[in-house]
Amino acid sequence: MTEPLHLADFLKNGWQHCAFEHFREGVEICRLVRGEPELALLRYAPGASVPKHLHMGLETILVLEGSQSDEFGHYGPGALVTNPQGTVHSVSSPEGCVVLIQWTKPVKIL
Repeated sequence: MTEPLHLADFLKNGWQHCAFEHFREGVEICRLVRGEPELALLRYAPGASVPKHLHMGLETILVLEGSQSDEFGHYGPGALVTNPQGTVHSVSSPEGCVVLIQWTKPVKIL
């Protein structure tokens, strides 16, 4: 993505025009900014999950649509979740969701 990103537009479903590609089973990605930190959209299919993983750096998630859960809670639209370096969790989304995610380093699947 080369044009400026305006959060207000994103929150009004502006993200729906993004091109997604396969990321992992049941999860698609639209990379907005590559490098460190990385900024992307993740779209979880209903029932998708990410196995337990270790955060090697800070991860910040803003839920745009649907919901996702981990061992610490259930997060719906507007939820802002941070996972500091060293934290471990797994993620599931029974109904599916779209999140704006920023991470400073990749995770390590456990």
